Amino acid sequence: MRRLWTPAWIARHVLTIVLVAGFLALGWWQISRAANGNTLSWAYAFEWPIFAGFVVFLWFREARHTLRPGDPDEATPPVTPARAPGVRRPVRSARTSARVLVPAEEVDPELSEYNHYLAWLNANPGARPGDYPGPGR
Repeated sequence: MRRLWTPAWIARHVLTIVLVAGFLALGWWQISRAANGNTLSWAYAFEWPIFAGFVVFLWFREARHTLRPGDPDEATPPVTPARAPGVRRPVRSARTSARVLVPAEEVDPELSEYNHYLAWLNANPGARPGDYPGPGR
């Protein structure tokens, strides 16, 4: 319970109380307007208490999260690696194409056009899709 009495949590408690009281007061105000004949106020009369309930839900969820046992913030300090590289070197690999022979009657023109596009993207890594010249060009 001590974790809920830090300065940040006291501010959250006060903000929750102010918001809930304000939303409920606005809901009561809309009920009084709706009783005087403003039909649109009936929707707002139900909306403001829902907002208040949402604030209570968020407060409860955050309090439960803070009070959860085994909180990683308090259990163990973060482990820092012994040496973290500042700049990573690029991985170099040989580019080879693996070609699969497909019988002529099984060739799909859309698939072959898409594969041509992918091969072009692989050959031109800095290019944009609008730079693609199209198949066979």
